[in-house]
Amino acid sequence: MDAKFKKKMKDRFLRQLQLFTKDLRNYISTHDNQWAIKGFIDIFKNIYTLTSDTKIISKVIEIHLFPKFVEFSKKYGYKIVVTDKQNWYPDITFISIKDERIKFALDLKTTYITKYKDGKPYECNGFTLGSHGTYFVNRRSTKNIQFPYSEYLGHYVLGIIYERNDIKKIDETKRYNVSELESIPSVAKNFIFFAHEKWRIASDKSGSGNTANIGSVKKIKELLEGKGVFWQYFGEDGEKWFDEYWMNYGKIIMRDSETGQIKKITSLSEFLKFKGLTAKKSKKEEI
Repeated sequence: MDAKFKKKMKDRFLRQLQLFTKDLRNYISTHDNQWAIKGFIDIFKNIYTLTSDTKIISKVIEIHLFPKFVEFSKKYGYKIVVTDKQNWYPDITFISIKDERIKFALDLKTTYITKYKDGKPYECNGFTLGSHGTYFVNRRSTKNIQFPYSEYLGHYVLGIIYERNDIKKIDETKRYNVSELESIPSVAKNFIFFAHEKWRIASDKSGSGNTANIGSVKKIKELLEGKGVFWQYFGEDGEKWFDEYWMNYGKIIMRDSETGQIKKITSLSEFLKFKGLTAKKSKKEEI
């Protein structure tokens, strides 16, 4: 598959995905922008409220959205493959029905707003964007991944950012009857959706302290515009630098010019210095 055709397919999928995200807020929200999911129901019509646990919220949103992904796949001629095992990459694989060489990886990522500026959402808690371990380095590996990394034409994130409701208003111990459904407070509101290639929203920092995960930038404007660290430094050439940097993250050592100590390279500026390049953002692309 030549590079021109690959780019055409990637751009087309991104346009489809970004168009798809425009209707998702209305799908999962009430008229006042509260999350339409209120809790869990049992056979006796009792409803138990959700907790504010981010992992639970993320999983329920994923379940809530899945019928829409089925609609998306039918509309654009893809078949869906969901990962065989928990914690495998990606969440969803889209494969063209007409040409099975055309595969796209999509991860659903959820986080919450942490900072406001001038009354508007400014920063979020960030996302983890998948592992930079075995399957990322060895792109023919099948360890913890549905298909080898190199088989995917592109790797995408559908990002979901939400505002957390005041936890004091939510009694997690209370049991409601189905007749009280509309009075049950939601744990989340004011959802923001976006879609970009993974490298476009990546930072040069790990997404978690104890696992080999790639982190995202945290400013909401950067996320929505797809102008993460590698875009800010390299523009459209950022993907190859994203790959090289994260394949080598924490593996290269250098001597600190100030302290003389040997340390692992864990920032893009250090990596570029090691490569003999100037660590300076492009003024054109800088946020």
